[in-house]
Amino acid sequence: MSESDKSQERQTLVQLRNVHLSFGANHVLKGIDLKVRKGDAVSIIGPSGSGKSTLLRCINGLLTPERGEVVVGDTPVHALKSEAERIALRKRIGFVFQQYNLFPHLTVLQNVVLAPIRILGMERASAEREARELLARVCLADKDEAYPGQLSGGQQQRVAIARALAMHPELVLFDEVTSALDPETVGEVLSVIRQLVEDGMTSLLVTHEMRFAEEVSHEVVFTEGGEIVEHGTPRDIFHAPRNPRTNAFINALRN
Repeated sequence: MSESDKSQERQTLVQLRNVHLSFGANHVLKGIDLKVRKGDAVSIIGPSGSGKSTLLRCINGLLTPERGEVVVGDTPVHALKSEAERIALRKRIGFVFQQYNLFPHLTVLQNVVLAPIRILGMERASAEREARELLARVCLADKDEAYPGQLSGGQQQRVAIARALAMHPELVLFDEVTSALDPETVGEVLSVIRQLVEDGMTSLLVTHEMRFAEEVSHEVVFTEGGEIVEHGTPRDIFHAPRNPRTNAFINALRN
């Protein structure tokens, strides 16, 4: 069976159909159609202000589109009415933001176990055991008793990734997670994400790291002005774009 046939067989986990969203007079999303299959990594690239982060927030219910459908698994996210329904959705979706949002008064271990204990109802011993396994996975096993203020930006972002994984998500959204980091620490965070993708975690990444997107993605989506201009394999987008706007964006990055 070819890779293309295997891709077609994989279950669609996320689907957006004709999604529109405005903030006042600013039409941010203009008819977005997007499909993410289970086990795939999809990178969203494009200029600032093109609606990339807004799209992620629609997927996990932080924002509700004015028109269109957002479906995660069997859940119609666009139709959720109560905060309880949205919380249930977010238990299934990890979200790693540009800012780490760690609690400064809690240790690394306490930051990671907080949600599994309070939201999932895990016993503390089990939550701490899993948290330590996750911290080892992101190469921070020796930082469990440290406080966020004692860590570098890259280390804090890796804690944030471990915290997201502690909820056993079926999907992880990464929103420009390296843009606030020093160049020296970007690589350590990307290495962790690369391993998650290789392990089969379904991932949707908004990123400005073009080389990384080319290396890890099953599909790349180029957005501009609230629209998906072009999507395809990394080879298609980075080496043979069909749309002149995509070509101009890629060429500008190389010059």
